[in-house]
Amino acid sequence: MSTLAWIATAGLTALLGAAAPGPSPPPPQPPPQLDDAEVQRAVDQLDGVVRAAMKRTGTPGVAVAVVHDGKVIFQKGYGVRKAGEKAAVDADTVFQLASVSKPIASTVVSGAVGVEGWDKPVAPNLPDFRLKDPWVTSHVTVADLFAHRSGLPDHAGDHLEDLGYDRSYILSHLRYEPLTPFRASYAYTNFGLTAAAQAVADEKGVSWEKLAADTLYKPAGMDSTSSRFEDYAKASNRAWGHVKTADGTWKPEFVREPDAQSPAGGVSSNARDMAKWLRLQLANGKLDGRQIIDADALERTHWPESVASPPHAPAGRTGFYGLGWNVSYDDEGRLRLSHTGAFAQGAHTNVTMLPGEQLGIVVLSNTSPVGVADAVALDFFDIAQTGKVSRDWIPLVDAVYQQQEEEGRSKTDYAHPPSDAAPGKDADAYTGTYESDYYGRAQVVAGEDDTLTLRLGPKPQSYRLTHYDGDTFSFRTAGENAVGLTGVTFTPDGKSFTVEYLDAEGLGTFTRTGG
Repeated sequence: MSTLAWIATAGLTALLGAAAPGPSPPPPQPPPQLDDAEVQRAVDQLDGVVRAAMKRTGTPGVAVAVVHDGKVIFQKGYGVRKAGEKAAVDADTVFQLASVSKPIASTVVSGAVGVEGWDKPVAPNLPDFRLKDPWVTSHVTVADLFAHRSGLPDHAGDHLEDLGYDRSYILSHLRYEPLTPFRASYAYTNFGLTAAAQAVADEKGVSWEKLAADTLYKPAGMDSTSSRFEDYAKASNRAWGHVKTADGTWKPEFVREPDAQSPAGGVSSNARDMAKWLRLQLANGKLDGRQIIDADALERTHWPESVASPPHAPAGRTGFYGLGWNVSYDDEGRLRLSHTGAFAQGAHTNVTMLPGEQLGIVVLSNTSPVGVADAVALDFFDIAQTGKVSRDWIPLVDAVYQQQEEEGRSKTDYAHPPSDAAPGKDADAYTGTYESDYYGRAQVVAGEDDTLTLRLGPKPQSYRLTHYDGDTFSFRTAGENAVGLTGVTFTPDGKSFTVEYLDAEGLGTFTRTGG
């Protein structure tokens, strides 16, 4: 499943925002419609909402914070940090945020470069960054990449990260990705956003991780927040990521290391620190009387910039993407800002705000996505606005994640070769060293029993090849973007092979080297 980025929540509607730099500001917000009692009603039911969601899904640990009118009115942890152990989750337990890192990154950029910095081209500050079209390379801005309108394909570069390539390699190889029309198409790209953030950091002469700490985390007193994986890994009070096993239980089988895409998915934090960030967001960049982030630059991140989800029916709503935020408007014309974060290897988070109501919630959980983080946020706003939950959100949200997971799987059932499968050639017909401009070097080696193994990545990861039919083999994918079994098909002359799941954009062919 790809690194999951966002999910449309409730009430998606707005007028179309410009798809080029410098959009016009949206209309003013209507007066607040929720009073303190209605917000408190939702807070009073949060315990039950969270516990019911955890019981229903088996989620080991959750942390929640709510901010209203500049105050933290709820902050609590539930369950355990690691299944099978007793250490409890509390407001100080550090979780991986996954793509909730994106609105945090846009906060950092706002503080680092101000309003004008959003519309600066990326290329001058990132010499190794190029896109397939030289004109687009010279014109693409920080805002274009944060709004996912550069023309890069969906999740460009993610497979390179899975194979072990670092940020520098990935950003320098985006030049091979095919492009859709610039500023006229939307596709969610972790490494496009990362390129923009890296360009801002390079302009300032510091690492992105230091820029984030100096611009936001330290001034805001977010002492447990970091853009470095090592800080999460060494935290004494941290939540472990869990995945669901075949028997339906949650186990901490993987550790997701997202440093390559740190601006897009590498932040770790806790409910206490995230509440501070929510307060800053809702107060136009101020926190405890200090202007930490430029108000105008921060407001720009809240404007609709790209159409992320066109309406699917005559009365349907349009969903937008701003700068690191999902942007929508509800029936009353209120701005709703949200973002989901999810790692297939064990993280699911959500932040949702109604700035006009000065109300926001953050939900952190320690499993691969099953709808809990989104559903808790949706239930909270339902109860605040109407006194009851409008629908059963968990199966609805979970179905979206399941659909995304299934979309990446092969349509070929490699586990069951055809009864009339043609035999493969001798092992030495396939063994050798191969190259791809995009994916780098690959090796096919044979064991003592002529079993073939494919090695991919800078520190080669090994995948045992199982014969399927003729010159086609299969192997089980691994990593954040694993899609189950995928095919490897050699040409009859043995001069090249194509890896099916790496070939969505036509980049998955490796050619034999050395004749």
